[in-house]
Amino acid sequence: MNRTYEVMYIVRPDVEEADLDKLIEGFEKNVTDGGGQVKSTEKMGRRRLAYTVRKFDDGLYILMTILVTDGSLVGEIERRLRVSEQVIKFITVRTDEEEKRLAKVKKLRDGKVKRSEQAPAVTAAAAAAAPEETFGSHGATEAPAEQAAV
Repeated sequence: MNRTYEVMYIVRPDVEEADLDKLIEGFEKNVTDGGGQVKSTEKMGRRRLAYTVRKFDDGLYILMTILVTDGSLVGEIERRLRVSEQVIKFITVRTDEEEKRLAKVKKLRDGKVKRSEQAPAVTAAAAAAAPEETFGSHGATEAPAEQAAV
């Protein structure tokens, strides 16, 4: 069974661009050698951290989306992220369950009739009922017979 994960990791800000590319390629190679597939890798650039991590106030953010058949591969990638000196923080999130849930919600929404599609039918019915109203009532309604007797 294929599972999709997003692995985001933050690299030290003092790492050279060439070393960063080499690090990313190394993690991608770990995924492919372990039987997984890298769907995408995105360099999100240098960003400020919310709090100081290992004496760094900012870092280089990398987002890697992977497709994995074996859960032990994720554990291995996390282990390699943990022991890498260039990586100061990382998080792995399983996203396939969320994609399933969103697809289910979208299917339900598509099955329902939209209000914008109902609006022309309602206005046509209201226009047909408009000539039947009398001008003498001015919006006043008659009280039900039960209330009139009280």
